[in-house]
Amino acid sequence: MGDSGGPVVLMVAEKPMLAASISRILSRGSASKRDSRPTAVHEWAGKFRGRNVRFKFTAVTGHVFSLDFFAEFNNWGAVPPGKLFEAGTEKKEASKSHMCDHLAREARGAAYLVLWLDCDREGENICFEVIDTVKRVLNRSALRPGEQQIFRAKFSAITDKELHEAMANLVEPNENESLSVDARQELDLRMGCAFTRFQTQYFQGKYGDLDALLVYVPCYLTGTAFDFLCYIVVHFIRRCCMFCFQ
Repeated sequence: MGDSGGPVVLMVAEKPMLAASISRILSRGSASKRDSRPTAVHEWAGKFRGRNVRFKFTAVTGHVFSLDFFAEFNNWGAVPPGKLFEAGTEKKEASKSHMCDHLAREARGAAYLVLWLDCDREGENICFEVIDTVKRVLNRSALRPGEQQIFRAKFSAITDKELHEAMANLVEPNENESLSVDARQELDLRMGCAFTRFQTQYFQGKYGDLDALLVYVPCYLTGTAFDFLCYIVVHFIRRCCMFCFQ
């Protein structure tokens, strides 16, 4: 790949396969692949916002961070379940693949960041995880006065037309959608851990040799409520039909 001599545009997708596919289409087949850990980097020269640039396209593998309680709250014997509703939390790197190091290394000195994460709320949340990881190493001095540095691509299919239209109509990441995922993650953590700890401790020793971890998954609650509502509606309709036919 020839060096464009211009600023660097770092682009990030949600999966390595997507990064490869999008790179191939946007570069019109000219991208070269550089092996890197944990995900490869695809590079090519091109134009961005009227400037000659060097594109670098890599990927994450889902969420960069996960939410957890501070270590002192993970002691079942010392911390009552109810305390977990007010316990302190922190974000930790989600895997041992050193994704944060990889993103920061590839972003160092880059003038622009273009986010190609999935176009849903989870994808928007991962956008801000990437931003939080790399913003300190982006090169603002390479920008023109008042120029935007971080962009979001919106797309619904991996096709030539769709991707080039997304590239031509970049927007800003939606922080409100990301914050809604943060709220959901915190609710899942607090409710899931508190009720799992409570029901496990409550039932163990009451039913013979029961010593299993009784996991409570908050998202099952809405599913169970929906099933119950469907049962009530169907049961009501059946009774009405029986009454009418009688």
